[in-house]
Amino acid sequence: MVNATSPEAAPGRVVLLTTSHRVAPGLLSWPAWQALRDADRVLCADGAHPQLPYLREAGTAVEAASPTAEELVDACAGGRTVVVVATGEGEPALTDGLARLAGSGRVRMPELELLPASYDLPGARLLDLVQVMDRIRAECPWSSRQTHKGLAKYGIEEAYELVEAIEDGDRDELREELGDVLLQVVFHARIAEEDQDAPFSIDDVAGTIVAKLVHRHPHVFGDATATTPEEVKEHWLRTKAVEKRRASVTDGVPLGQPGLALAAKLASRVRTAGLDVELPRGDGIGYDLLAMAVEAESRGVDPEAALRAAARAYRDAIRETETS
Repeated sequence: MVNATSPEAAPGRVVLLTTSHRVAPGLLSWPAWQALRDADRVLCADGAHPQLPYLREAGTAVEAASPTAEELVDACAGGRTVVVVATGEGEPALTDGLARLAGSGRVRMPELELLPASYDLPGARLLDLVQVMDRIRAECPWSSRQTHKGLAKYGIEEAYELVEAIEDGDRDELREELGDVLLQVVFHARIAEEDQDAPFSIDDVAGTIVAKLVHRHPHVFGDATATTPEEVKEHWLRTKAVEKRRASVTDGVPLGQPGLALAAKLASRVRTAGLDVELPRGDGIGYDLLAMAVEAESRGVDPEAALRAAARAYRDAIRETETS
């Protein structure tokens, strides 16, 4: 153990090198490569660390070692630089030990530097979700047997729960329900990889929507201009019409959606296309609801959301009556 008066107590330098497992091994920042090449010793406690083959290929000698804080300070004596390639947890025991040693005042501490060699970009945690889904699909007795058709009902349920979280204004619930909806996307994409005739992956799914978004936003990614939401919608509808080449404005409208939403969607297609279509006449509440849904859409009101809001008020009235 060195002491503050030892001739070899020149502090030296400790560099804790952290990397992200979501970034391909070997893709390190230039400051990280400089620190590694300038180091007197490079240590790593994990012999299976994904960076090790690339470091050794680059000519960096890495020692398999898990030093204590005291041993690390000793290794830096005489002005030496020691780089510690951190494991996934970031070496908390080592950093805590160094902090306690520094607080003791008994040792002249080396310079300490935390150097992120690679770091997550926005969206990086989606890679974790894909990996977790891969393992669940392979090892879970329930998940491994699921099909697109078997999961369909859960997609509908999760979408409704997401809408409810939005209408409730509950931020924590919103974050959770968005995750549940995202899970359905990743789950279906994982199942699709196993199709013998027409497989596709989550990357194909993402690539398709990216291409669609870029194509339908020429005012962002191209030379077109749009300064109002109405102009943006015009761009969207025009490019969508070219893509789909539909024979009817009703093509692509899912008939399985709730009735009011279906009626409003059809009315929106008619209005956008500039068609003059007379409402079908008939006796019964269904035709009355159809007329009301079309009227609501023309006023910019979502009849499905409006009815849900009214139903919530009705529910509250019921509860008040029950407790009075």
